[in-house]
Amino acid sequence: MDHPHLVRAVHDDFFAAGADVATTNSYAVLRDRLQPAGLEDQFEALLSQSVELAKAAVKAHGSGQVAGSIGPLKASYRPDLFPALKEAIPVYEEKIAALGGVDFLIAETVASLAHAEAVLAAAGDNPIWIAVTVDDEDGTKLRSGELVADLAPLIAKYIPDSVLANCSAPEAVDQVLPVLRSLDRPFGAYANGFTEITKAFLGERPTVDALSAREDITPERYAGFAERWADGGATIIGGCCEIGPAHIAELKRRLG
Repeated sequence: MDHPHLVRAVHDDFFAAGADVATTNSYAVLRDRLQPAGLEDQFEALLSQSVELAKAAVKAHGSGQVAGSIGPLKASYRPDLFPALKEAIPVYEEKIAALGGVDFLIAETVASLAHAEAVLAAAGDNPIWIAVTVDDEDGTKLRSGELVADLAPLIAKYIPDSVLANCSAPEAVDQVLPVLRSLDRPFGAYANGFTEITKAFLGERPTVDALSAREDITPERYAGFAERWADGGATIIGGCCEIGPAHIAELKRRLG
């Protein structure tokens, strides 16, 4: 809001490092996040600005695509707070309509089957990538405790353009990728570099100050994980929280 040039600079840095997709800075631009801060009246303007900044970076770079980011309702990693489908679908439909001009949508940090169904149903005919967040100890399970494999009927019904794992430990991504491969869609991953999702972060209106970064996830080590994912058939690979341009540059160097 106050420093949009910094968002643009981040997009520029990632493109310079070799990225092919700019994700709009709209993950948390949702009425339920803005309302407590008295910012709900800026909902459409903030979404529009997030798209404009990403598109400007693509134009300056000369290539690339823009993914319109859609985050969880209520809170990240809290599938227990996710609203009923009849409430969630229209909320997502409104946001999707306001994210006009993107090349495709990306539903991020999807933590439950209900979350997946709501955002896929709301997308309608819009192209969409869906990215699930999995248990850091057992990557075959969503954060809700439900099996990732149980997404299969929803994937078959809505046919998203790709199915990804995001905002989970790289080790958990290793576990979930064979499951994603079985869903018969293009698949991939972008892991995070957090030590853990702390109890403090699961409280009310948290910030990333409640989390810490893993010092061992260097660009070289992260690229080592990514090479395994590519060897397993993943065709979309990137980075989530704490994965920066240096990591992307190393991915580009090794994977092309």
